[in-house]
Amino acid sequence: MYDAIPSRWMKLSYIVPAILFLISTRAVLRAEVEEERSHEAIKAMEQRIEDMDQRLDTLQKTIDDILWYDKVGDVALIDKVYHVGPPPANVKNPTAMGARNPVKFWSYIFMPKNLDPAKKYPLIVLPHGGVHANFDTYHTHIIREMMAQGYIVIAPEYRGSSGYGETLYKEIDYGGLEDDDVHAARDYMIENCSFIDPTRIGIVGWSHGGLIALMNIFQYPKDYQVAFAGNPVSDLVARLGYQSSEYPGEFSADYHIGKTVNEDVNEYRRRSPVFHAKELQTPLLIHTNTNDDDVYELEVQNLINALKAEGKKFEYEVFQDAPGGHSFDRIDTMAAKRIRLKIYVFLGQYLHPPRPFTSQADLEKAGYRF
Repeated sequence: MYDAIPSRWMKLSYIVPAILFLISTRAVLRAEVEEERSHEAIKAMEQRIEDMDQRLDTLQKTIDDILWYDKVGDVALIDKVYHVGPPPANVKNPTAMGARNPVKFWSYIFMPKNLDPAKKYPLIVLPHGGVHANFDTYHTHIIREMMAQGYIVIAPEYRGSSGYGETLYKEIDYGGLEDDDVHAARDYMIENCSFIDPTRIGIVGWSHGGLIALMNIFQYPKDYQVAFAGNPVSDLVARLGYQSSEYPGEFSADYHIGKTVNEDVNEYRRRSPVFHAKELQTPLLIHTNTNDDDVYELEVQNLINALKAEGKKFEYEVFQDAPGGHSFDRIDTMAAKRIRLKIYVFLGQYLHPPRPFTSQADLEKAGYRF
């Protein structure tokens, strides 16, 4: 009888710690569950914010589309067409129905109001810049200037463009299939507009759009008669070395390249014009600016040096601290207008527009109505 008491205490000495352990474990598990719920709540909130950003971008794009008619509707016929490029670069479930369907995207078309469909007109393909951006009324004066000369313009909203929802946004393929989207826009015009002269097609782009212009003439040299690349993104390896810490994340995102430049430098070289300099066959004009704080002059200079090393014939100009930095030849200053006139004169040598500018006064009257 007395021997049973120590035995009970012995059992309790095991049970009590076990109970305390279970209680503490339960508390830890509850804390982990609460933390997990907190993480899930944060993720859900982040997704809602991202969804809201996409909706705001779509709203902004819709408003800007209306503004086009006010800003250039007096000189241009404006349309927006829905067409296709290649399938997505990254397909999460390749066996799903339609997983490899072509990517659908919009393109703006601007045609002079006095267009005669019985005649043939030169075409300019005009890809926009920005990692994620779109073709907007920032280009108003450039479109007015091109309309006055008798050009037809197609401005593709290639994969990765903003204002069209998350799906197109995350189909970005910088320096990759976006180039084929832009080429598909060129082909669309030839196939659907009998008044386009296929022997008078140019491509014009600034910044990221300049990269696309370069990659198009390198990949499809016989499809363009001339190209202009303003402040073009030229060397992604160098560029990711000097940009802000957030910038590389746009490229290494899992829905994009999925690797950093250090993890796969050759993939970034593949997407960089500087490493395709040997392919140049098309008449080309390049502009850069020494005070450009977005696409540094050194990056464009890498391209210029690579083209020279390959013995290529092309034209370029390095502007010294031109006012406007990255936008120096797209803004509305007198200096910018003079530079754009030089661009149009270069393009006109190969595209022969119906009404080429002969003076800066012609440009100002076309772009600014006086």
